[in-house]
Amino acid sequence: MTKFQLVDLPYAYDALEPHVDAKTMEVHHMKHHQTYISNFNSALEKVPQFNDVPIELLLMDLASVPENIRDAIRNNGGGHFNHTLFWNSMGKNRGGKPLGNIAIAITKDFGSWDELKEKIKSAASARFGSGWAWLSLNKNGKLLVHSTPNQDSPIMQGLKPVFGIDVWEHAYYLKYQNRRGDYIDAWWNVIDWESVNARYMMALGSL
Repeated sequence: MTKFQLVDLPYAYDALEPHVDAKTMEVHHMKHHQTYISNFNSALEKVPQFNDVPIELLLMDLASVPENIRDAIRNNGGGHFNHTLFWNSMGKNRGGKPLGNIAIAITKDFGSWDELKEKIKSAASARFGSGWAWLSLNKNGKLLVHSTPNQDSPIMQGLKPVFGIDVWEHAYYLKYQNRRGDYIDAWWNVIDWESVNARYMMALGSL
């Protein structure tokens, strides 16, 4: 079977300082993400017929997964997928305003960059407990802001994620404690718009 493995981040753990601290990044990546991968692989061992199915297809069609491992696939496969996207939406010396076609789309669908930030912050702040705030593309090519609980992914809803902000406490608590809003504000200083724009263009091209 194909075993999923934890991939090194494309930057050092301290690269996002002072906005996201190095210790949080290390624990988040090495412990939390690794646990999702280990549990995902363990669940797949029980269904060898799904071993070579791409993770995206598994998450998009959870109804086809045997009920006894469906939650494990949803939670751990979703955790692996979401975190992989999350790491690749950030970078050192990034931040600032959107670039490229995603900037045009944001203005078209939300009116302004500031309006998008407000909608993302509202969705992230309103998510009770653990989950994510997302910018995703729907089947009509329109951007929308939404949130998901736990490790649910937009692809489970037929959407294409452009970027997501992890609002599980382990993503920010060492530095920000209960100040989720401060973490969300700081996160815009590490978003990698080149990566986000490339993902948007790929999603748009697949419609």
